[in-house]
Amino acid sequence: MNLLQDILVVDFSQFLSGPSASLRLADMGAQVIKIERPGSGDICRQLYVSDVKIEGESTIFHAINRNKQSYEVDIKDPEDLEKVKQLLTKADVMMHNFRPGVMERIGLDYESVKRINPTIIYAEVTGYGNEGPWRDLPGQDLLLQAASGLTWLSNNYDENPTPMGVAVVDIMGGTHIAQGILAALFQRGISGVGALVQVSMFESILDFQFEVLTCYYNDGNQLPVRSSINSGHAYVAAPYGIYKTRDGYIALAMGNILLLAQLLLCEALKQFSDNNDWFTRRDTIKKVLAEHLLGNKTQYWLDILEKADVWCAPVLDYENLVKQDGYRALNMEIVVKTSNGLSVTTTRCPIRVDGKILVSEKGAPVLGEHNQEIEHQFGLLNELQNSN
Repeated sequence: MNLLQDILVVDFSQFLSGPSASLRLADMGAQVIKIERPGSGDICRQLYVSDVKIEGESTIFHAINRNKQSYEVDIKDPEDLEKVKQLLTKADVMMHNFRPGVMERIGLDYESVKRINPTIIYAEVTGYGNEGPWRDLPGQDLLLQAASGLTWLSNNYDENPTPMGVAVVDIMGGTHIAQGILAALFQRGISGVGALVQVSMFESILDFQFEVLTCYYNDGNQLPVRSSINSGHAYVAAPYGIYKTRDGYIALAMGNILLLAQLLLCEALKQFSDNNDWFTRRDTIKKVLAEHLLGNKTQYWLDILEKADVWCAPVLDYENLVKQDGYRALNMEIVVKTSNGLSVTTTRCPIRVDGKILVSEKGAPVLGEHNQEIEHQFGLLNELQNSN
């Protein structure tokens, strides 16, 4: 389903934040052209997050750049830069995630690009924005998690601040810039006017924490306090958290302590009859609950709690997750093929439209794979010759 058919996206971005956005646009049917430096291309091709490689390149690169085209070009070379500018005259969207000032030095900042294509949607992702003393700091995921306060929300009270185990800042930044691009495209369809869409990863991860930051703003600037036992959320009362059982772990969300006492046959919980205690004495309650849940297996507790519609879930690793009927029913895995015929299994776009999933079998491109195709499609060589 090509929801963005005939939309051309020229993407200068690298690694995760920008490419995750252009991946979503590609999933929706846009033609996405990756602008890659000669020889090495996107830094993500070689920046491994594990020792798993596909065709000598990072698995992450293959996951996040499927269904795109690669245009290998040196934007510091005047002739190549002119080709890129000619391509931009035909583009609907241009994206980059360079640090502030980089595109100005190259001559591809918004004002310069707007002069050659007034209707373009120009989207940029930065680490900390274009203003302030942090503007030139590296916009790296772990560093932004640390600086934003996010790491103080995970783990127990007396444990070290703990980052999330995924590149959440990159992905949230990409999600937000994709949303801005789609809104600007919609507005352009009405007004015919282009737009500058800007997202900083720092603002994205602050917005990601709107729930706890709003509490902080309106609670006399009281810092969130993590539970000492089985912490799951700084502001949520017991029993919220993850608990060890005889053979694994179980997650409990918001719930009635007295109901749990009855269902789990836990007499010690019955003393907490005042629901105000469920927050003010949450660590005491969680300690009692944690000791009790060790007495039986995860499935035993799930069978009791799920039947009573108590919010709970098993804690699954990937090996167990992929065996579950609930996982298999979603068909989240897709197999894409590179131009060399290599099959790569990855996750699909999570969006459904009219009941249909958005899928493509096209894998990530080889560096410079589509140079001739792109130059022919958009007449870049002819236009360059005419300009000379």
